Amino acid sequence: VAEMLLKKFGDPTWHDVRQRFRDKELTLNEYQEITFRNIQADRATMQDYVKQNANLRPYFKEMWHYCRESQVPLAVVSQGLDFYIEALLEKEGCGPVPIHAVNTRFDAKGINYEYRYAVPGKESLGNSKGVVVDSYREQGHYIVYVGDGMSDFEAATRADLVFAHRVLADECERQEIPFRPFTDFGDVLKAVEEMTSGLSRNEKGPNAS
Repeated sequence: VAEMLLKKFGDPTWHDVRQRFRDKELTLNEYQEITFRNIQADRATMQDYVKQNANLRPYFKEMWHYCRESQVPLAVVSQGLDFYIEALLEKEGCGPVPIHAVNTRFDAKGINYEYRYAVPGKESLGNSKGVVVDSYREQGHYIVYVGDGMSDFEAATRADLVFAHRVLADECERQEIPFRPFTDFGDVLKAVEEMTSGLSRNEKGPNAS
């Protein structure tokens, strides 16, 4: 979604900045802040564009609905910017969902960024998805993590069950981290349904006896 917005509203030099990021000359947060610094649109305009042109991965809405009805906590973890994630979820009617991303605030000077999930001492690297996973684990949750990028690997090593695609799947396989492959959220939904139905049966057993 970020690149879609940059292609539509960004300064032409964003491609050069992206290459510097790919060459590891810039961190992800440096890349995002530099490219969005010169973007030619306000928050509302970009959110409208996202709603008109972006889509969630198939079966996410069905999974959101199941989690809501079954009281299964669901959250979005991203190193992207909160405002376009919010727009996409609003478009699909999926809310409220906790969004753990880069918090943004728009003013006359541009966009201000807040990284609430950075590793202490490594704030320059931006948010850590592993920090978010740890926060849920500390609350006693069983963690099912779904991801497809290298930025998901740290979180994947801390989850109880990992669904991986593309780059994340390759890295998990290389480092021998157990995972289940997925193509869309239909695969994840089936697993969550099986887990919650099994939990319900286990809970009913002791009560019945």
